[in-house]
Amino acid sequence: MAEAILSVRNLRKSYGALTVTDGVSLDLCAGEIHALIGPNGAGKTTLIHQIAGTVKQDGGTIAFLGRDIGGLGVAERARLGLGRSFQISSLAPEFSALRNVMLAVQSQQGSSFHAFRPVMRDPSLTEPALNMLERVGLAGRAHVTAAELSHGERRRLEIAIALALCPRAFLFDEPMAGMGPEGSKSLTGFLNDLRQEAPILLVEHDMDAVFALADRVSVLVYGRVIASGSVSEIRNNAEVRRAYFGEHI
Repeated sequence: MAEAILSVRNLRKSYGALTVTDGVSLDLCAGEIHALIGPNGAGKTTLIHQIAGTVKQDGGTIAFLGRDIGGLGVAERARLGLGRSFQISSLAPEFSALRNVMLAVQSQQGSSFHAFRPVMRDPSLTEPALNMLERVGLAGRAHVTAAELSHGERRRLEIAIALALCPRAFLFDEPMAGMGPEGSKSLTGFLNDLRQEAPILLVEHDMDAVFALADRVSVLVYGRVIASGSVSEIRNNAEVRRAYFGEHI
């Protein structure tokens, strides 16, 4: 197996008597897409939030590029190269697509916007931001506000923002959510190419996309990984069929 970029071991999280992450262990290796699937309420998004740093784990370890990042905040993890896009958009809706990406470029550079600085004409910010928008197919929408973008365009803008942070790994939480068949097909192709830039830990309900993209699949049920393996192994796993797929595959 290729080198593990991200390694989660025995991660645990509870809210009172409710255990939402129950001893989860998984790896994300260079060049791969590792899909995390499971029914609603399985704890997938909570797990992603723990890896990203927005939720603190109760126990276990999270290692990224060989470093324990369990005690680091969201911004520190992002600066190390942990790129993320969440199920609920965190875009600044009143800002243009370009300005949204420029904020990420500015964060990566460690600089800050100043009241009297003509930031929209600063090539150190605009050029890399425009490059990211071009990569995700939004160059022609650079000056449209995020609020005016379509759902699929907003998902691509989130990916452009993640790219601007020079990621070494991506965390994507249901990027296909709310998309129609054509949008999902287009984004599937984009993510398939994106793995060459950095590996992707992908939470997704669209099984067509998962089976088309994933090198490995882990199945989470009630906060516990019940199976992990190739697409073929997961499709033919009896426990997975009972707990998640039913008998429809």
